[in-house]
Amino acid sequence: MQFSVPVRNARLDAIETQIGASAILKIRTGAAPASCATADSGTALSIVNLPADWMANAAAGSKAMAGTWSQNAAAAAGTAAHFRIYASDGTTCHMQGTVTQSGGGGDLTVDNTSFAVGQAFSVTAFTLTDGNA
Repeated sequence: MQFSVPVRNARLDAIETQIGASAILKIRTGAAPASCATADSGTALSIVNLPADWMANAAAGSKAMAGTWSQNAAAAAGTAAHFRIYASDGTTCHMQGTVTQSGGGGDLTVDNTSFAVGQAFSVTAFTLTDGNA
């Protein structure tokens, strides 16, 4: 099955609409849970309040992060391995994936996966791409 670019863009934009403005990003250690409905796993290294409009409008079948996704001081020490994005309530998980450094092939890329308490960090890349082109 194939979809037009406008349909793919609409599907991507619907993700941000459903999750809502001012989503919360939690970067955690260890493997991601089986699904977003499963309880958190690993240690929360950082909890980031994302910008109100945290994703750019979809174009050409993809949607990239908008604004700055960073924190001045990590909450815990450990190796970042997965992330979860929650609604602004911080408890309703809507999305999860892997975390790596640049070139690591993860779903979300950070400047350094080795977190120390109080360390500043930033997300350097996050893009959703809709399939069925």
